[in-house]
Amino acid sequence: MIQVHDLKKTFVKDGSRIEVLRGINLRIDDGDSLAILGVSGAGKTTFVHILGTLDRPTSGTVLFNGLNVFDWQEKKLASFRNRKIGFVFQFHNLLPEFNSLENTMMPALIHGMSRRDALARAETILHDVGLDDRMTHKPSELSGGEQQRVAVARALIMEPEILLADEPTGNLDTETGRKIEDILLELNRQKGITLIVVTHNQSLAGRMSRSIGLRDGEIYACA
Repeated sequence: MIQVHDLKKTFVKDGSRIEVLRGINLRIDDGDSLAILGVSGAGKTTFVHILGTLDRPTSGTVLFNGLNVFDWQEKKLASFRNRKIGFVFQFHNLLPEFNSLENTMMPALIHGMSRRDALARAETILHDVGLDDRMTHKPSELSGGEQQRVAVARALIMEPEILLADEPTGNLDTETGRKIEDILLELNRQKGITLIVVTHNQSLAGRMSRSIGLRDGEIYACA
């Protein structure tokens, strides 16, 4: 369970303070699927980066199962992030010199998993996302949808409890985007992974169990 209380984030640029998040309060239960909607500049990506512990709040608290992880030192926080949270971004950020298997294995190898175990786990996940015949292909040899499926597999290699996706279908055509949506929602339903998605896609938001709207750094609508 994630509990967010009075979360604020302020950036300072050229001596000016920019309030990006202005007091977010939210509870996300285990196994939820939550869509975060809003126009560009509303604070969606900043909010997700804080939920993913990629950035720290200026004030307020974010509790994961009752623990304020931002009280931890960076090394412990990075370990928590690696084990508990998976990320899928609009731009898949695959390493071009590595093939699908190697890209998928990377978080597990960084964590210290043996290459043998990481390879076995990566093969299983790539099979689950329908890439049996593309495991040894590099990103340049894959379609956009296939690259995004590798990104999903990479996010799952550590068997995270939470999956954060920032516009995961933003660069895909409608049909391919729908397939990625299906994969994400199936993971939520079948494996109980908490799914949090930033999207402009009202159709995808409608398939989630809950949605919130952000405007000027504040929640303005919940469904």
